[in-house]
Amino acid sequence: MDTAFPADALTSGSSPVLPPEHAAVRRRVREFALREIAPHANEWDEAETFPLELYKKAAQAGVLGAGFAAEYGGTGEGFGAKFIIKEELTRFGSGGVRASLTSLGIGLPPILALGHAAMRERVARPVLAGDKISCLAITEPSGGSDVANLQTTAKLDGEHYVVDGSKILITSGMRADFYTVAVRTGGPGKDGLSLLLVERGTPGFTQTRLNKTGWWASDTAELRFENCRVPADNLIGRENQGFKGMMVNFNEERLGNSAIMLGAAKACYDESVSYAKRREVFGRPVIANQVIQHKLIDMATKILAVDTLLYALAWQSANGEQNAARIAMLKNLASDACEFCAGEAVQIHGGHGILRGNRVERLFRESKILSIGGGSIEILKDLAPRQLDLA
Repeated sequence: MDTAFPADALTSGSSPVLPPEHAAVRRRVREFALREIAPHANEWDEAETFPLELYKKAAQAGVLGAGFAAEYGGTGEGFGAKFIIKEELTRFGSGGVRASLTSLGIGLPPILALGHAAMRERVARPVLAGDKISCLAITEPSGGSDVANLQTTAKLDGEHYVVDGSKILITSGMRADFYTVAVRTGGPGKDGLSLLLVERGTPGFTQTRLNKTGWWASDTAELRFENCRVPADNLIGRENQGFKGMMVNFNEERLGNSAIMLGAAKACYDESVSYAKRREVFGRPVIANQVIQHKLIDMATKILAVDTLLYALAWQSANGEQNAARIAMLKNLASDACEFCAGEAVQIHGGHGILRGNRVERLFRESKILSIGGGSIEILKDLAPRQLDLA
């Protein structure tokens, strides 16, 4: 791996869980991010968008298809590839661009796992080819992590479900063609939930763009459904059986979120080491000061811990051991590492670290998002004890 990037030295050597061929995946995605995203990251962030053609380029580079079956145009690569991709896109690209490019990673799995054959073919193939965009819509204005009490309803009326309600904080919410939407088809609680495929342009379905602290280039939206008629054939899986599919998806999403935060933490470390070596104060490089060395070592320690645990749990998950408690603890560990490294990176850069256009300024703005999204720190601290029979 390129020694120009200091964080590579922290996790160098053979991984005890990652197959050797995954090194090629990392190189491929890194080259794509450095070539196609990094030169435009600030420009696209300020413009709050990026060209749609990037999806096609990402598909051709094998970025979109990792972790998906070759049957539908995926790369068929092993369990760690999709997490490596999220890590590398964040580390060498842009958080906002990465968020939009990889929203298929949470929108598509329920369709492939539960959807009927015609639906899988109609949705998965164009999404993995970069011709269409997929996203997941669960969070509602009335509550984020309290999925069992979601309020959006879907009532069967002949050959259609009539959907009413709203979703919020939906990544790719403006651009997506296919929306995997959590709805209430039955009574209260988790046993009344289903998943429904809603397509762009369906009458009664509207989107409003939201402005955020970070990830400006991503199109985060509020979705509204008003007497929105969706074909009954768009039911994903069985009626009132959607909760289990959502929970499995949440575990994978949290592993992915941890990879994203790992990539951001590594980027902060790379930028900090590089800056501390070239910046001179009182006649010597900043990195010669023990206090700066300690900051860098603290950053490195957190990065190594997240990297090691992430790929160990990813391996377990791929082998049928989805441990919700450990994954929740990993995501919180990654949240802490990401926020810590972003804060220290700004501190090491001093005044330069708070200037727009400086990469660590953007990373600092983006660092808070995933301590909330995909399950907040507080919610996951409540979830883990229950899974461990502590509560």
